[in-house]
Amino acid sequence: PEAVALRALAQEIPLNILFEDADLLVIDKDAGMTVHPAHGSPDGTLVNALLHHCSDLSGVNGVLRPGIVHRLDRDTTGLLMVAKNDHTHRHLAAQLEAHTVERRYASLLWGAVHEQGVVDAALDRNRQDRLKMAVTTRGGRRAVTHYQPVEELGGLLTQVEFRLETGRTHQIRVHAEYMGHPVFGDPVYGGRSRVNGIEPSLRPAAQSLLARIERQALHAQILGFVHPRTEEMMRFTSDLPADLAGVVTAARG
Repeated sequence: PEAVALRALAQEIPLNILFEDADLLVIDKDAGMTVHPAHGSPDGTLVNALLHHCSDLSGVNGVLRPGIVHRLDRDTTGLLMVAKNDHTHRHLAAQLEAHTVERRYASLLWGAVHEQGVVDAALDRNRQDRLKMAVTTRGGRRAVTHYQPVEELGGLLTQVEFRLETGRTHQIRVHAEYMGHPVFGDPVYGGRSRVNGIEPSLRPAAQSLLARIERQALHAQILGFVHPRTEEMMRFTSDLPADLAGVVTAARG
């Protein structure tokens, strides 16, 4: 195999920056953008774009993940905080570890979710598919997800707000499947195959809605944290992206 660069390269890629100062940035990430270079995504990532935008990024997570404090899946949209220096990175990471960062996600789930609740179920690598995560009763890492239904949509979907207490890989997507309400459109955790299990009379409408979105209907909508230098409480909100908003409108009928 060809040699892999030990350092991410700067690339001119547009970024939606909601906030920036000498210590950090808040980015509103688009669908289809991987956060940092990895196997299968050597470039074209958020990190490559950040390196072109600014030269001062924290080095806590190494040369392939400069500034990256937390991540979103490739096709999950929404808010991310990025650290420009090591002090900021460690401060933000400590807030994440203490569960004081506010992270709320807007999502569309299959079926009717009537009540709020909490999923407290550990996650580990799926033993049959190492690229996936799964709920486990032995080992793994504790994962806690709070959920609150917002609106039932035409009997097929429910818009749900999720609040993360922990931040594990694919946490919301796996917990939603575990609840029996996969994230709508999710190709990995049952969000596209679910249409085969619903009432036949509803399948055409469901297929029509699925055609409107090519990814999981998951959006990091609210991000709140304490600024490491000013100690000011900061809170950002991102509107639903066009594909999710289109599904909501169509589902309402």
